[in-house]
Amino acid sequence: MWFTKVSIKNPVFAVMVMLGLIVLGVIGFKKMAVDKFPDVELPVIVVQTTYPGAAPTSVENEVSRPIEESLNTVSGIKTMTSRSYQNISVIVAQFQTGTNMDTALQDIRAELDLVRRKLPDDVDDPIVRQNDPNSAPILTLVVKGGQNRSLKELSDIAENTIKPRLQTATGVGQVDILGEVQPQINVLLDTAQMDALGVGVNEISEAIQAANRELPAGIIENSQKELVVQVNGRLQSVADFRRLVVTNRGGAPVYLEQVARVEDGSAQPTSVSLTDGETTLSINVLKASGSNTLDVANNVKAKIAELASTLPADVQITARVDQSLSVQADVDDVTATIYEGAVLAVLIVFLFLHSWRSTVITAFSLPVSIIATFGFMYVMGFTINTITLMALSLSIGLVIDDAIVVRENIVRHMRMGKDHYQASMDGTQEIGLAVLATTLSIVAVFLPIAYMEGTIGSFFHEFGLTVVVAVLVSMFVSFTLDPMLSSRWHDPDTVKPLEKRFGSKLLIWFERQVEAFSDTYQNLLKKALRHRVMTLAIAVATFVASLLIVPVIGSEFVPQADSSEINIKFKTPVGTSLEQTTLKARQAQDTLKQKFSDEILYTFARVGGGNTSANSVEMYVQLKPLSERKRTGTELLSPVRQTLSGIAGITVSKVTGQEGGPSGTNKRLIYNVYGPDLDKLEAYSTEIMGKLKGISGLMDVESSVADKKPTVDIVMNQQRSADLGVNTSAVSAVLSGVVTGTKAGTWRAPNNEDYDILLRLPPEQRNSPEHVANMKIATGINPQTGEPNLVRIGDVAQLQQGTTMAEIVRENLRRQIRIDGNPLGRSTGEVASEIEAVLKNINWDAGYGYSVAGDAQDSKESAGHAASALLLAIIFIYMVLASQFNSFVQPIAIMSSLPLSLVGVFLALLMFNSTLNIFSIVGFVLLMGLVTKNAILLVDFINQERARGIDRTQAIIDAAHIRLRPILMTTLAMIFGMLPLALALGEGSARRAPMGQAVIGGVITSTLLTLVVVPVVYTYLDDWSERLRQWWHRHAPHEAENANERNDIETL
Repeated sequence: MWFTKVSIKNPVFAVMVMLGLIVLGVIGFKKMAVDKFPDVELPVIVVQTTYPGAAPTSVENEVSRPIEESLNTVSGIKTMTSRSYQNISVIVAQFQTGTNMDTALQDIRAELDLVRRKLPDDVDDPIVRQNDPNSAPILTLVVKGGQNRSLKELSDIAENTIKPRLQTATGVGQVDILGEVQPQINVLLDTAQMDALGVGVNEISEAIQAANRELPAGIIENSQKELVVQVNGRLQSVADFRRLVVTNRGGAPVYLEQVARVEDGSAQPTSVSLTDGETTLSINVLKASGSNTLDVANNVKAKIAELASTLPADVQITARVDQSLSVQADVDDVTATIYEGAVLAVLIVFLFLHSWRSTVITAFSLPVSIIATFGFMYVMGFTINTITLMALSLSIGLVIDDAIVVRENIVRHMRMGKDHYQASMDGTQEIGLAVLATTLSIVAVFLPIAYMEGTIGSFFHEFGLTVVVAVLVSMFVSFTLDPMLSSRWHDPDTVKPLEKRFGSKLLIWFERQVEAFSDTYQNLLKKALRHRVMTLAIAVATFVASLLIVPVIGSEFVPQADSSEINIKFKTPVGTSLEQTTLKARQAQDTLKQKFSDEILYTFARVGGGNTSANSVEMYVQLKPLSERKRTGTELLSPVRQTLSGIAGITVSKVTGQEGGPSGTNKRLIYNVYGPDLDKLEAYSTEIMGKLKGISGLMDVESSVADKKPTVDIVMNQQRSADLGVNTSAVSAVLSGVVTGTKAGTWRAPNNEDYDILLRLPPEQRNSPEHVANMKIATGINPQTGEPNLVRIGDVAQLQQGTTMAEIVRENLRRQIRIDGNPLGRSTGEVASEIEAVLKNINWDAGYGYSVAGDAQDSKESAGHAASALLLAIIFIYMVLASQFNSFVQPIAIMSSLPLSLVGVFLALLMFNSTLNIFSIVGFVLLMGLVTKNAILLVDFINQERARGIDRTQAIIDAAHIRLRPILMTTLAMIFGMLPLALALGEGSARRAPMGQAVIGGVITSTLLTLVVVPVVYTYLDDWSERLRQWWHRHAPHEAENANERNDIETL
């Protein structure tokens, strides 16, 4: 290698290059943002539209459908799903991977501008946002006040003092307040007085809006100055509202206080926040895109400290859900894994090389390679997150491998009597081809991972490229720094007897074990070469037997981890009020705190709010640290579920581990049933739900059509309506105005804040269908009295009790229902397979069927993308090896070790009670690069020996003797480097553990089998190549004409 010569001849230059890499890495490390996940742009856009007072069916027909049909013309949309709830429409457009999302956002907004004119006037403007995996709140703050402070006062402090200060913190993108009470002027109508005086709702609304205004009236100019003229009719106090003249009846004014009760009150709450059963306010803090999670959290906490001195003494702000702690814990855990793995790997090097100088020279490659990698990560725009740090922890065994192999070969040449300079040159030159081939093989494995398709590919893009950069940097360091240090730093231990070295007793014992293993291996290899058929038969049988373990292991998308938190969701019966649901939430919090007092720190719950209804509760349970409790988070899930199930009047929907706080994600098992007719879909839902009850390990099963909201259907009498001059639109307008409320403008309060003015009936006059029937509507002016004619709604319509779906789902313009659940005690894959068996046996009519979503869909898609990456990796490895060895056949011998690694993968996952998931699959893909490394070292040395004229069998035996030591060194270095990751000792580390477990198991078995099987396969392929050459010589009539073809065959 030319740069090896340059490095050895110019040591100062080599040192400066290494320092340059370190400086680049330190600068990159300091500047990179820290986050939980990579900064991934998901191809998903969400459109949310509010239709106040509308039922789900009305939301679907008048909002969701028109928007769907309009957005369906936007190019690049893969799937479009709409969910219609009470008051709210949510449409999720998922685009094809690679779509320019900036253009997509512009197209979506353009279509919404066109369709907005077709929507009802009461519909609010649609809100468009792009999904971001890091958009979950990084902090949820709880604001508490003293016993004498009302929730309205606390809400005012949060809205006007706390929120503005938090928004000024660097890196904060959005601040949302949950559970607050909005101040509002409530005009509660007195229908009896309105009837007596002949006053309609519209008259009151128009009178308030006309009087409570501030209008410009022009400018007065003279030679000296210019005066702005404005008409200021704004009402200054609530008393002014009461004395407002609404109309005149019989020549006398009718004041607002005569027909309504005016209150300086608050809006009806839509959500409640509870902390350990106490009503509080919660504030969600979201960071700006691309900002550092840890820095933003610290900036917010600094603002909270500043606020503490300015807020009233009884108002307290406490951080309850702090995702920065989880991010920091993950970063610290992976960092500790890197350090522990590095120390263990270096210890292995010392045991094999018997010299602290050799160990230091080899160990130098670790910090230089890892630190330099940070610099390249910064240049590529990566962040420090759990995925990139996991890639670096995986790289520990990889980056030290090259240095181990190079240094070991240099030491071997020193023991042959060469001086340090010559040994460094010859040792590096001899092993250079093998090291280059192994490094390029690993690059060939991880490049396809970096460019996998789909969402999973976006998340693992930084993972794959981080490993690629790390191994390329380590190869460069191994070919420059290691030989230079070896040539300049003389090591007397290379020729010193073991008895006189540091740690002699341990070294002598370890060397004896290695020699014993070497002797055993050489004897076993000789027998394998004599019984080649039996050797291959045993290898194939072992591989086939390992496949039988797969059903026992089970599969899932992402494994669960103990992150000291539990997310719970439960419901009260449909139609339950917010107040009653809040009481049940308090009861649940009190029950959990009493029963699990030794394990729970606090509970935080949100009742209603967002897209959820008033009967829905989402609860976050913060557990004590794992070291302070006897049971893990997973072990607590079942007892917590049983405890909640014992509370009358609630239905538990979900009890899971970490999901990012109370907002939570969907369940792990989701299936969509689609078809045109809603009644038919409900029938299928009932049939499926009944059959799913027989599946063991399936919990929290729900159907989106199971919950029905009670309704009051007003059926118009067309004949009677026509006779009295009443139409459907007029009835709807009046009812929505007095039941939901009619906004009559805004009022500028003395504190310079704007309050909404809402006209509606008092609660006691709008809480039953009879009250609705007694409402009256104006149908025109009586020419004799000059007063409006009032018609009772019950006289022109019939009121019927009914039900409606709580949620209506449509995907790609067709209706569907969702059936979901969670696994318990079994893997997701096992339960999913039984559910799909049930669905396949359903007698589906034409136009009806089901689709898979959730973890099952993610697992299938990820498995498909991983399989594509695996195939590409195999092709690339073959291309690299064929180029390096100048042979079409020898790469096959080397790659015969690939399937053998599966044996150890399955055994390790079974032993650690893990599953086949995205992390264990990535671990297996990594193994492809690792196991070929051992085979490359063997075949490369065999070729060198045969090139010197040594017999094939003897060359194989010599390779087994000479290359066993570097193979064992690299294998053990990788095993011990992965050990901290596999043991999953930190909180939340269990999610990453299957990757380390798969690598360790695969490396152990593949190494043991490779050392025997690869030489046997090599002899078979060599024999076949020889026979092919002989056949070619016998059948080649024209030697001269076929010289080129013969040369091609010779390369085999």
